[in-house]
Amino acid sequence: MILISILFYSYIVCILAFIIGYHKVNVFKSTTTSNKTAFTVIIPFRNEAKNLSKLLDSIQQLKYSKNLVEFLFVDDDSTDNSIEIINFYFERNREASHLGLNSARPDIRVLSNKRVSNSPKKDAITTALKDAKNNWIITTDADCILPKNWLKTIDAFIQQNNCNMIVAPVSYEANSTFLHQFQHLEFLSLQATTISSFGLRTPFLANGANLMYRKDIFEKLNGFDGNNAIASGDDIFLLEKFLRFYKEKVQYLKSKDVIVKTFPVNSFPELIEQRIRWASKTANYNLVVGKIIGVIVLAGNTIIAFAPLFVLLKIMNFKTFIFYFLLKLLFDYLLLKKMALFENKKIGFKAYLKSSFVYPYFTILIFLKSIFSNYQWKERTFKK
Repeated sequence: MILISILFYSYIVCILAFIIGYHKVNVFKSTTTSNKTAFTVIIPFRNEAKNLSKLLDSIQQLKYSKNLVEFLFVDDDSTDNSIEIINFYFERNREASHLGLNSARPDIRVLSNKRVSNSPKKDAITTALKDAKNNWIITTDADCILPKNWLKTIDAFIQQNNCNMIVAPVSYEANSTFLHQFQHLEFLSLQATTISSFGLRTPFLANGANLMYRKDIFEKLNGFDGNNAIASGDDIFLLEKFLRFYKEKVQYLKSKDVIVKTFPVNSFPELIEQRIRWASKTANYNLVVGKIIGVIVLAGNTIIAFAPLFVLLKIMNFKTFIFYFLLKLLFDYLLLKKMALFENKKIGFKAYLKSSFVYPYFTILIFLKSIFSNYQWKERTFKK
């Protein structure tokens, strides 16, 4: 019981540290007005026909000098009409420009992915980088929606800060179903943890759907060399490299104007496969802090998951179980609430309570499957 208590309270201290760390990252306020930075936005895609229209519309709405940005879409062997959708959008905007209806159209190109490793997405980014005209690279996903002041705010941040890499927030657009709300709450925790880790000066998370870095530094660090045998991790492993190169120049951009929106998956099997993919790279982390926190979080959830059994075996009394559950419920909520307020989102009490019962078992399931199972991604099977 002493070991259980130590592990559980380590979890509570960890969440408390995250709450403190979250406040240490200030909300960015721009003091610049002119557009200066040239960007290349890289968007790998495979069979994203249902999502591309929303992304393309958001690109058109971006408030930034069109001559300072190019968009490189990298097709990873799509079998649907994704390429046709992008080409149609491009032609439509070109015709509008000729007619004087759209004086400035985005510079959009479609490239074919050149596969050389076990990681299609890393290959796609590397393929695009070879064609990129600009030194500042931004990666996002084809199932995202970009905020109109996205580039404007990133540019202002670069002008006001000396940085090589910028990590920025991503938000889920979830409906009211439990499956979506469950993912929304889990993703809030990941985003809050990401911000907090920067506040505590121990960053270990990033999201490739909203990640910026300098091409020259990427090349100096040999890009994805050393981890391209792992299918996922185009964000985390690159973050590790940039941190080793110059930690102080890896910064977090905490601004509502740069929150990229994406969508939860729509079935539980899809969710399992996605989370296995995310978890599969954990064993290859080099950042010790990230591994330690992962162990503490897993331990905290495992204790809650097995607490009813501990009560039956008289390892733990019922009052202690209820106390632990309520304490975890409170501290988790305090952290999630901060992120939800930042994103202008709400946390439904019923969904949160249900998720608090389900999540510990979900965490254990993903942990075990990430060790022993292969996973599916974009109609492909990847081995551990």
